Formats: sequence, structure tokens, C-alpha cells
Amino acid sequence: MIKGIKDRFKVKSGLKYLKAELENPPATVSRPKGLRSIGVIVDMDNFDRSEEFYDLITDFNLRPNGVKIIGYKAYYDTNSPYAIPVFSDKDLGWNGDIENSYALEFLSREYDLLINYYTKENLMLQLMTIKTKARLKVGFSEVDSIFNDLILSSPLLDFDTFRTEIQKYLQVMDELIL
Repeated sequence: MIKGIKDRFKVKSGLKYLKAELENPPATVSRPKGLRSIGVIVDMDNFDRSEEFYDLITDFNLRPNGVKIIGYKAYYDTNSPYAIPVFSDKDLGWNGDIENSYALEFLSREYDLLINYYTKENLMLQLMTIKTKARLKVGFSEVDSIFNDLILSSPLLDFDTFRTEIQKYLQVMDELIL
């Protein structure tokens, strides 16, 4: 019983933190144009082929460690192996803090491009998006546009269309030199 009340207060404090962060202008990341590093936040409850993002290494001619992926699952078993690092709702701390070593390591880096690969509004996913330092953020139209700089309207499960569209828009923005 006490744990449920505590979790509700954590969610409330997380929402308060998120609202306060959205009111402030986002921190600018001063990285030169071009893609050298891509961060990906994936909702693994709705898209379970997250390893396909490693194909972006060849698509965008990146170094082997140029793509960093972290997945979200509403619930995950710590004893089950996952192909990529995972965080969940239980990793929510007070005041919007995320208490997961994989998530903290992901957040410690700066990215040229952040891909928010989720279509449902979720506090943990939105906190990760707000806290990630990236020059350009890309996401889907189903999520509030305040979280992303570039918004795509493709189905979540159609990764090939997403890949084609993002490549097209990045070329138009002179981010890619192919």
C-alpha cells in the first residue's frame, strides 16, 4: 500500500519536473553540422526490433559505435537478457530523476541526432527525451511536437519507411553527405 502511494507521488513530481523543463528554452548543443553520433530511445513494448537501428551505421556512414540505443519497457525482468540496455517505470526517482545506470550512461553523452521512436505519450520516455542532449531531435506526430524538432508521420512498425524518410530529410537539411 505504501509503495503505491510513494509511486504516485514520484509520478506527480516527475510530471511537475517535466512541465517546468518544457517551460524553459531547451539547452543548445553546439556541435558542428553532420552526423557522427545518433542516440535512439525505443519503446520496446510496441517495437521489438530495436537492433535494426544499428543499420543506420551503414546508412549514414558512421563509426561502429556511432549509434547508441536504449529501450523502454513498462516492466522488465532484471534476470532476462535484452539485446540493448533497458529502463522501465520502476526507475523513476523523485523530481524526474531516472535511477538506472544504463539510462544515466545514455544521458551522459551528447548526440548529433536523437531518434524518439515511440508514439504513445509516456512520462519515462518524455523525461529521457527532455534530458538527452542532442542537436536535432526526431520523432512521430502522435507525440507532442514540443519534444521534437523534426516530426515524421509514418507507422511505428514500418521501420523501412522511417529509415527512408529520415535519410531524405537529413539530406535536405544538409546533415548528410552521402
